[in-house]
Amino acid sequence: MFNLGELLDLPLIWYGLIATAIFLYVLLDGFDLGVGILFPFAPSDSCRDRMMNSVAPFWDGNETWLVLGGGGLFAAFPLAYAIIMPALYMPIILMLLGLIFRGVAFEFRFKATGRSRRFWDYSFHFGSLVATFMQGMVLGAFVQGIKVQGRSFAGGAFDWLDAYTVMVGMALVFGYALLGATWVIMKTDGITQDWARKCAQYVLGYVAIFIGIVSISMPVMNADVKRLWFSIPNIFYLLPIPLATLVMFVLNWRNLHKGDEYSPFFLSMGIFLTGYLGLGISVFPWLVPFAVSFRQAAAAPESQSLLLVGTVVLLPVILGYVAYCYYIFRGKTSDEAHY
Repeated sequence: MFNLGELLDLPLIWYGLIATAIFLYVLLDGFDLGVGILFPFAPSDSCRDRMMNSVAPFWDGNETWLVLGGGGLFAAFPLAYAIIMPALYMPIILMLLGLIFRGVAFEFRFKATGRSRRFWDYSFHFGSLVATFMQGMVLGAFVQGIKVQGRSFAGGAFDWLDAYTVMVGMALVFGYALLGATWVIMKTDGITQDWARKCAQYVLGYVAIFIGIVSISMPVMNADVKRLWFSIPNIFYLLPIPLATLVMFVLNWRNLHKGDEYSPFFLSMGIFLTGYLGLGISVFPWLVPFAVSFRQAAAAPESQSLLLVGTVVLLPVILGYVAYCYYIFRGKTSDEAHY
């Protein structure tokens, strides 16, 4: 009988698929969360209308990748899901509440007027801020490692809450703000674009500082990560990642001051890519750092095979739809209500 599991390394494939889905979520939902973070600081109501119109066609579709990442983890690596979720229940629930509140604000703001519109403006902002900050805290708790005993989470309800996770939460807020600001530069013009350019120039420096702190802290916290990055010959193989990050920061700074419209957004995405690659290399092959590897957490080959067949069929459809959506809604946005 034909067995897909004998032909393919299914745990590795699913590890890569989930990592890719999470990265796509960070990039694509990151810029519209960043728009929400910057929203109340825009110079006028007209500017805020333009900002919201720029993300209106995309924001809900961008969260598809969060569903794929979480659902894939549950189905393909049930042991990891059973350990990670109890460890991070509270920040994940708060993140989801923030996303829900932001979605409600999106719908109601387009119909609201006067004082109620201002309420939904701040709802959109705080929903985006809470969701982003909680994602950062989840990331900070994840990279520090989760206490595991046997096959279960062995820590406390508030293990996720400490100074390091708060710092990573703040780092992600500034990172998403950079994505949001550069997105607004690309999608608007005039006063809105000038304001967004100043915001991007401001937050870029903070993003550089936070990336430096996280890059230094991970080898300090974990001896295995330190050996991975600083042993010979690994250091020569991995050196291009921090060098590429540095080059993109310099180019982004220069292009923001030159007045480029498109390159700052794509360079910001590149900075996130190199940061994500560095993080992925540091925690590989752990799915629950640093206790359970992706092979130890894998579901039965039959389950992963069946899931992969469905994914191979549906994933190109989703990617095609996303690409078509971005193509249709290309160009600059206005402040007129089209939602």
